[in-house]
Amino acid sequence: MRVVVMGAGIIGTSTAWHLLERGHEVTLVDRQPDAALETSFANAAQISVSYCEPWANREAPLKALKWMFDREAPLLFRPQLDWAQWRWGLQFLAQCHDAAFERNVAQIVALGAFSHETLKAMVAQTGIEYQRSQRGIAHYYTDAHAFDAAAGAAELMRRHGVHRRVVDRDELLRIEPALATFGHRLVGGTYTDTDEHGDARLFTQQLAALCGQRGARLLFSHHVERLAVEGGTLRRAHLRDAQTGEARTLEADAFVAACGSYTTPLLKTVGVHVPIYPGKGYSATLPLRRPEAAPQVSMIDDGRKIAISRLGDRLRVAGTIELGGYDLRLDTPLARARCEMLVRRIEEVFPGVADTRLPAQGGEPNFWCGLRPATPTNIPLIGRTPLPGLWINAGHGTLGWTHGAGSGRALAELISGERPALAMRLAGEPAHAVSAPTRWAAA
Repeated sequence: MRVVVMGAGIIGTSTAWHLLERGHEVTLVDRQPDAALETSFANAAQISVSYCEPWANREAPLKALKWMFDREAPLLFRPQLDWAQWRWGLQFLAQCHDAAFERNVAQIVALGAFSHETLKAMVAQTGIEYQRSQRGIAHYYTDAHAFDAAAGAAELMRRHGVHRRVVDRDELLRIEPALATFGHRLVGGTYTDTDEHGDARLFTQQLAALCGQRGARLLFSHHVERLAVEGGTLRRAHLRDAQTGEARTLEADAFVAACGSYTTPLLKTVGVHVPIYPGKGYSATLPLRRPEAAPQVSMIDDGRKIAISRLGDRLRVAGTIELGGYDLRLDTPLARARCEMLVRRIEEVFPGVADTRLPAQGGEPNFWCGLRPATPTNIPLIGRTPLPGLWINAGHGTLGWTHGAGSGRALAELISGERPALAMRLAGEPAHAVSAPTRWAAA
């Protein structure tokens, strides 16, 4: 088959790779000059199967209300005059109960485990190097009440086959000695030695290059201007070269929408409506001052709900979710406050280890933000849409790197007429025991 994959982040590029593996003719399109220059560019770097938990739970509505006026809140809802935001919010609230949480977490963890095994096979096959570390992920707590609840979260993961265990402060410090200066604040943590971390951008760009070497046509710096439907089937995509202005038309047997948060407006043009809304996340990548004292284990800071990962001679800290539309500005007072929170927390936990000076102080922190494409359940949409010829691979929220390899493989298998060995609901399939309904709306 001739397949056009629209979007060259970790999701779209993985899809292209697995389609090539199955003998298809692939064109990979992205508006940026290379792969992984949007949401996959500077994320938290974690492959975190043991932390595949949906945002929606019974405590989420109260927390969201409490945090609405806190500029540094982990989850910040910024109301807009946008019906899509409010509709998504109502669907999210409908998932904030225990039964939905259990159902959703089972599917998210299943995809995480499937994807992790797929990623390991891809790395073994390709030899891609991306500052990978297989030292696990530790989640540390400074609040005793929150730590008490950690046992329940760990038990939930164990029920789904993930060995996330509770550790006391002493063991946590043995796992990651770099926490020693912050040790007096710690009350304990959890640890999963099977998790890992690495640079998603490096991986994705090298995978895209390998796709090109295997015969894929790489059309970077090309905007998808219009999708053309004929006889009730998607037949063509009309592109424009961002550098030359030249128009180009692609015909194919199948088109894959893997455009992250921008999947929603793209599909709306052909009457397909998906419940994906952007969650703005921030990161800071900091040069190390004292590499010998820097952490080796990737971590989650429970108090701030941020992730910390070492990438060679740099430290990446990422986190927060801001539901406020497609705003990618970094120069607003709110954006500056959220970025400054990240570096301030690094200085609190690892004093003097990284260069946490702000630009006004002579520092060079690499601040970044990206839009996390989230569904209300946090279960991504992988599969066929109601429009023949159009497939989707989007809605991965904060877990695009964790779920990317497996999502690409699953969709490639579906397009090839195979059934993925995956215990989760795939888009376009009839409901079954492990699933929540997928609601599509087509014109």
